[in-house]
Amino acid sequence: MAIPEVVLSSTSPATAARAIPVLGMGTGLGHFTPEQRPATKHAILQAIELGYRHFDTAAIYQSEDVLGEAIAEALQAGLIHSRAELFITSKIWCADAHRDLVVPAIRESLRNLKLEYLDLYLIHWPMRLKAGESYPPIESHHILPFDLKSVWEGMEECHRLGLAKHIGVSNFTTWKLAELLQYAKVPPAAVQVEMNPTWQQKKLREFCKEKGVHVIAYSPLGGQDMFMGKNLVMESQVLKDIAKAKGKTVAQVSLRWVYEQGASMVVKTLNKERIEQNMKIFDWELSEEDKHKISQLPQCKRVTLRSMLSAEAASKLPDEDEVVEE
Repeated sequence: MAIPEVVLSSTSPATAARAIPVLGMGTGLGHFTPEQRPATKHAILQAIELGYRHFDTAAIYQSEDVLGEAIAEALQAGLIHSRAELFITSKIWCADAHRDLVVPAIRESLRNLKLEYLDLYLIHWPMRLKAGESYPPIESHHILPFDLKSVWEGMEECHRLGLAKHIGVSNFTTWKLAELLQYAKVPPAAVQVEMNPTWQQKKLREFCKEKGVHVIAYSPLGGQDMFMGKNLVMESQVLKDIAKAKGKTVAQVSLRWVYEQGASMVVKTLNKERIEQNMKIFDWELSEEDKHKISQLPQCKRVTLRSMLSAEAASKLPDEDEVVEE
């Protein structure tokens, strides 16, 4: 069964809106190592062969060039006939969140991917670091004041230059998104956030629906064990019971729930069986009772700005810089 698509809001009268597949493959695998390259490229090619068309990467993931190699091989092998069949998302890292570095950053991503444009380019986090500073844990002396307005002007320039068909943000709260919408000449087409049955983002989803901003869920299965704590999605007894009753996996129930909320999602796995299983969520539905049970699940956010900081930097983070919204 083909993966459904959602048409993004047109960013300008001169630009045709692109359709984003509601299920995509993520390539952020923590600290990407050379040893992971062959398996990652193989998994991307398998996903393309199975019917995936949305692939999500970021400058900080260090997987852009591997994705680019996979796209080139897919074209050469005839798995796809043109680059236009794919929807490619990447993200600008915090160290490039400076007005004069935004366009150079997307050009670097495009060089890595060997592409002429991105379908969607996102601000990865509402934070700015000193140029050249990269991986977490981030020290406080590397953090600079974040000027969202000027960075967004750089994103809008990426769009005007045709380097990004759509632009958007990631890890933004409702109030941060509302701030951006006050002065954006080209409004964000999408926001990518942590979202799953144990972090449902109801307030943000309602706000985005009202404003025409599409929501893309990352960690729709609860996230990898990058941070402390168990995976509340995969270990949820409520979800296990629903999955057993329907003859589905817990992962399929979680992905189906995200889909029924009107969001797209990106899922990270290199396992072909799970890549294929994740597609089998479009020909059945959750019952009203299922949805009610899921709505009552305890909520817990796993990925936070604080989690990327050193202990010293986290202790200095003002409360207003990290608003947790359910």
